[in-house]
Amino acid sequence: MSLQVVSAVSNSSLLQPGFSLLNFDGHVFFFGQKGWPKRSCPTGVFLLDIKQNELRLKPAFFSKDSCYLPPLRYPALCTLRGKAESDEYQYMIHGGKTPNNDLSDKIYIMSLVSKSSKKTTFQCIEKDLCGNVPEARYGHTINVVHSRGKSMSVIFGGRSYTPLTQRTTEKWNSVVDCLPFVFLVDLEFGCCTSYMLPELQDGLAFHVSVARNDTIYILGGHSLQNNTRSPSLYKLKIDLPLGSPSVTCTILPGGISVSSAIVTQTADTTFVLVGGYQSNDQKRLVCNTIVLEDNKIEIVERESPDWTPDIKHCRIWFGCDMGKGSVLLGIPGANKQLISDANYFYILRCKEAEEDKEEEPTAQICSQTSTEDPGDSTPFEDSEEFCFSAEANSFDVDDTDTYNEDDEEDESETGYWITCSASCNIDINTWVPFYSTELNKPAMILCSSGTGHWVHAQCMDLSERMLLHLSQANVKYFCNEHVDLNKGLQTPKKVMNLKKQPMKPLRKKKTMKLTTPVKKSFLRRLFE
Repeated sequence: MSLQVVSAVSNSSLLQPGFSLLNFDGHVFFFGQKGWPKRSCPTGVFLLDIKQNELRLKPAFFSKDSCYLPPLRYPALCTLRGKAESDEYQYMIHGGKTPNNDLSDKIYIMSLVSKSSKKTTFQCIEKDLCGNVPEARYGHTINVVHSRGKSMSVIFGGRSYTPLTQRTTEKWNSVVDCLPFVFLVDLEFGCCTSYMLPELQDGLAFHVSVARNDTIYILGGHSLQNNTRSPSLYKLKIDLPLGSPSVTCTILPGGISVSSAIVTQTADTTFVLVGGYQSNDQKRLVCNTIVLEDNKIEIVERESPDWTPDIKHCRIWFGCDMGKGSVLLGIPGANKQLISDANYFYILRCKEAEEDKEEEPTAQICSQTSTEDPGDSTPFEDSEEFCFSAEANSFDVDDTDTYNEDDEEDESETGYWITCSASCNIDINTWVPFYSTELNKPAMILCSSGTGHWVHAQCMDLSERMLLHLSQANVKYFCNEHVDLNKGLQTPKKVMNLKKQPMKPLRKKKTMKLTTPVKKSFLRRLFE
């Protein structure tokens, strides 16, 4: 096992306890940032690019048919594979905490739509659930089991807020362990069913689960009610016949009293258990190897890496499984640092170089770590979290950064950072997104004067509504310097106001005046 220091080049403050890592086609993506996403990356999903011992974040995109995905910390996630002959797979995300400390009870399915050296696009879909839906929670696990040609998702453990009927003013936002129900979720129809098993008496959070075929092994975990870390090893077996599913639980010997540990897969049936806590004030620096064979599990202690003094003496640590035997670890930075949220990061490689071969994983892992901020609960359980699941550790993408353009010199030559006008104030070193449609480049619009030239929309004082209108409508635009020369094209033609003619007054009815003798004689003849 080897430990490698990684320098966080940009935006390291986004990586805080409770984040998750997703792995698609050998590329690792970061999800679950601290705080709400900004306009520079509205999805909150970043490509985790590690090259030459430097960690950079590059924003990812969602397709137009995607739903909104909040930045969830401490969710449960696992891979969801499609057909057996296909290598494509998706990630299933359930629960977690939003930046407002609201808990989610939704299930999201994330899949990769397209990937290039410059842009990655995902599709995110929210699954509709019915039946006995699991309550909103965090610090739990989710796995997929396969039995008799069927598949089912299994949710267990975690923590939630105290029910409204039991809250008091002093402990309004206090958390409790979720009841030890086992939830089965049919993703095809969205039906949820719950099972209460006599072997599961206490709620667990921040435990580790490993799934293989129709069996799930649950290891460790912390109970708030008893303030203990369970030494038990639970074996859940799920049978999916034509009728109702069957769920059984067996307590096995050889468990480990640990919480907030990380599990990474090193071979088809071999896993490595790293990190976690063995008590409220003591980290667990021992590592273990977990071997799954048919219907049995074997856990043995293995040689630990040469931990640095910073890791040994730090109070908390957090991280996530990067897949293929690698783990991303983080420890808080020193208080004397200028940036209070700065952290130190390490990559722990559990596989030897000669063992690092492409293997098709046949098991699933789901590790959970503490989920709350320091002081919300027990000293460690809510300040040291790892929340992980991914598979792979290949970083073949270009050297890119989230907000800098160091890797895109060709784009700067096309005119994004030019002086577009005398009043231009766009500077590559100080620019920040102004419109919601901007990401890492300023919005520009073509002036139709002469041969045409590009100007910054912000320098032209264009509103976002007008910018969208000009980008969609087939009309010519002229910048502020050329608008007077092309006024007829720049502004709509003036509409002449029609003069309203005054209404004529109503004419009074004229009455006949019998004044002349002719008219009187005429009337006499008429009435005779």
